[in-house]
Amino acid sequence: MKRFKIYKIVTVGLVFLTLQSCFVAKEYNRPETVVEAEYYRTDKLPQDSLSMASVSWKTLFTDAQLQNYIEEGLQNNIDIRIAIQQVLAAEAYLKQGKAGYFPTLNGNATYTRQELSENSQFGGQFSTLDQYQLSGGLSWEADIWGKIRSNKRAFQASYLQTVAAHKAVKSRLVANIASTYYQLLALDEQIQITEETIETRSNSLETTEALKEAGNVTEVGVKQTEAQLYTAQAILIDLKNEARLLENTMSILLGSPVKEITRGELDKQQINTELKTGVPAQLLSNRPDVIAAEYNLVNAFELTNVARSSFYPSLTLTATGGLQSLDVDDLFSASSLFATITGGLMQPIINGRKIRTQYEVSQAQQEQARLNFKFAILNAGKEVSDAMYSYEAATDKIEVKEKENEAYSLATDYSQELLDNGLANYLEVLTARENALNSSLDLVNAKNSQLQAIVNLYEALGGGWQ
Repeated sequence: MKRFKIYKIVTVGLVFLTLQSCFVAKEYNRPETVVEAEYYRTDKLPQDSLSMASVSWKTLFTDAQLQNYIEEGLQNNIDIRIAIQQVLAAEAYLKQGKAGYFPTLNGNATYTRQELSENSQFGGQFSTLDQYQLSGGLSWEADIWGKIRSNKRAFQASYLQTVAAHKAVKSRLVANIASTYYQLLALDEQIQITEETIETRSNSLETTEALKEAGNVTEVGVKQTEAQLYTAQAILIDLKNEARLLENTMSILLGSPVKEITRGELDKQQINTELKTGVPAQLLSNRPDVIAAEYNLVNAFELTNVARSSFYPSLTLTATGGLQSLDVDDLFSASSLFATITGGLMQPIINGRKIRTQYEVSQAQQEQARLNFKFAILNAGKEVSDAMYSYEAATDKIEVKEKENEAYSLATDYSQELLDNGLANYLEVLTARENALNSSLDLVNAKNSQLQAIVNLYEALGGGWQ
């Protein structure tokens, strides 16, 4: 009857402690302050349930050489390989978290020899005492307050955060390779324009020298034409240097030693994918960095649960058993068997404020993670808005620059014709030529800016890792 009462008290106590766990380990809920993501001041491009982020980079980028480079980068890039190792490390911790529910088992083999004092309790009977022991210890902690469960969830969130971070690295790498590739194409076209300009100005210098001999222009005109030729040559040197540096950058992105980057032409680049942003809330599921920021918040939230549970008592059951003998020959006999079972509650009372400090720090870290998550959402919306405005501006600028370039080309032809007939000042010809070159280079920059804006929009929406 007495034993029954003891069991009843223990059962009631365990039920009470289990019910208390509802008030200790809280459930994570996404903060309301960061649920809404907005694309600020972006009402010109279509927004619907579809997003260009869901399109594979193989579909978005139609240049076969660019596709090969992206494929190579995803295989060999150093940042990608580092991110994979981080995922593997987090996976190991995840497995550890899942094992938290299981008991721990330790094996132990000991030999003890004691030299006893003659004046001790047993010294008159034994001068030495040998003891042999083979034992195993089993320990298990009941998850009364949800501590083990919260630890498991924290490890799981950390693992998913590294997976999302790996996707973010892929997305950024795809964008960087495409961006660098398009910059190289733009430089190639600018180099071609400048080389043609140098050839034209070399011919013009010969013509000017002939006109001087004929008395139609002065030495000033010759020197100005010569200076314009040198200016174009200097521009060509800078463009070729920039192209070489970009090739080196591309090589690093590809995870290879520096090498020549073969490529297509800027005018042949076609983006056939419709530029759709989808609804703003899709950033929560599309952008890997936003996903990683939320998993970081989940991790901090669960670690706060763990810290909170440390204020409450822990219930531990331990069992030890094995073989113990004073004589090694009798160690494996039935008489050498021993066993001990212990159950206990441990309640922290005074521990130098360590538990309180841990809890307060975990709360502060959770708030930091919440703010970082909110910032990630706001920054994502801002980057989408920036990319869309840049695309619109570049598109409008291309149209204007094409008209400007045509006007300067005609002005150059007309001024040269007037000069040949003695009806224009040579300075007008020089000015028209310089403006035509600058306009041509600016037009190429505008085309490159449009492609860069598409790449940025694709990355900002969370595309590239699929």
